[in-house]
Amino acid sequence: MSEENKIRIQKYLSSNGIASRRKAEQMVIDGLVIINNKRAEIGDKVIPGRDKVFVNNKKIVPNRERKRYIMLNKPRGYITTMHDEQNRKCVPELISGIKERIYPVGRLDRDSEGLLIMTNDGSFANGIMHPSKHVQKTYKVTLHSAFTDYHLAKFCTGIQIDGFKTAPAKVRIISEEKERTVIEVSICEGKNRQIRKMCEAMDLNVARLKRISVGGVRLGRLPVGKWRNLNTEEINNLLLEKPVFKHC
Repeated sequence: MSEENKIRIQKYLSSNGIASRRKAEQMVIDGLVIINNKRAEIGDKVIPGRDKVFVNNKKIVPNRERKRYIMLNKPRGYITTMHDEQNRKCVPELISGIKERIYPVGRLDRDSEGLLIMTNDGSFANGIMHPSKHVQKTYKVTLHSAFTDYHLAKFCTGIQIDGFKTAPAKVRIISEEKERTVIEVSICEGKNRQIRKMCEAMDLNVARLKRISVGGVRLGRLPVGKWRNLNTEEINNLLLEKPVFKHC
């Protein structure tokens, strides 16, 4: 069989809607993936339709279903995962009526809300999440703090969090009141809870955090807790567009 017909196990799992490539790699490391009765290892490849692949003792059937691309307006209080061992509310509870096995592209923490893209197209998901793509994500952040020129300068030059310095962000002040400021922050990274940690590093108290756009695709007036299909233009923007990120 030609090497061209083989694909890496993490890509195979991703393209079949099992998990993102990063999470699929972790499944392999954790010993949850079996290929032809042998425990899979990072770097293993499979031939779709011929090799037998199991995850958690469940056989994976090659995905022949149509590709789905949706946006969800995630409410606060929901976990961005397909299952939760602690029985907390998860985003699949909000997308009833979809037959395909879709999963979130990236994450929004439990206390955050807004635009969450979901799909069963692994290549599409990886294209959005991969750091080399520099896909811009924009958030509306409500602070119970004053926002000074010092804070603006730090956002625009980078902030030390978790042992690394963030890339320069783009910030726009929407409104200012005494001890309450609403700002719009755009970043091209996607570290865990990054916006919150950047604010915490400067003693800014985040009252509300809402993602309003990803790669030029905007949440708009989609009601909280509702979802809709992405249109062709939005899908193409995320697949093909190479946005130029300009910080402050």
